[in-house]
Amino acid sequence: MIIANKLYLKYPDGTLGLKDVNLVIPSGEVVYITGPSGSGKTSFLKLLMGMESPSDGYLTVLGKDMNNINNRELRRLRRSIGPIFQDFKLLDGRTVYENVIIGMRFLDFSKSEIQNLALATIKRVGLDHKINSIVDNLSYGERQRVAIARAVARRPLLIIADEPTGNLDKDNSLNILDLLKSFKDNNTTVIITTHATHLIEDEQDCIKINVLNGKMSTEEVSYESNC
Repeated sequence: MIIANKLYLKYPDGTLGLKDVNLVIPSGEVVYITGPSGSGKTSFLKLLMGMESPSDGYLTVLGKDMNNINNRELRRLRRSIGPIFQDFKLLDGRTVYENVIIGMRFLDFSKSEIQNLALATIKRVGLDHKINSIVDNLSYGERQRVAIARAVARRPLLIIADEPTGNLDKDNSLNILDLLKSFKDNNTTVIITTHATHLIEDEQDCIKINVLNGKMSTEEVSYESNC
């Protein structure tokens, strides 16, 4: 669960990234954060991952107080978060499999668990036929699926995807959104930022958060209505 109360983020140059944010995101939800570039979407993700600290107000992420979290607690929290960055941050010159298991070796998994989780996830994202391919030789969409597999293979409680449809056509964008949503369960929350609101017009059973000039407004959408 994520709870924000009167949350502010002010950068050193005085810019307000977020202001007076009040929201509750329960576990096991799909959340879309929409808004134009520079509106505050990425600022919110940085707070969730502990890359920035709140300037004022209150924020808890998966039960951790982000106002008073120490380095050891932050490292432990990040083990429960699967981030998918816009630039993917893949290791060039390495295979799909090698990229997916990066980071898992530092968690409490045995070698057999790492192998089984990685293979199952690579298959789930549709890249089992490319498991030994060097990521440099993959298409943009395939590289994105590697990034998704790497983020979710360790079974995080929070999956964060920052603009995952930015360089894809509509059909491929919808496929990526469907893939990301498929990892949601009772304990796992999926947060997706996008400026392409037309892609989620028909989405159901989600929370939609709009960000504009650092302010957030929240709408919860049930199965009976549309985003």
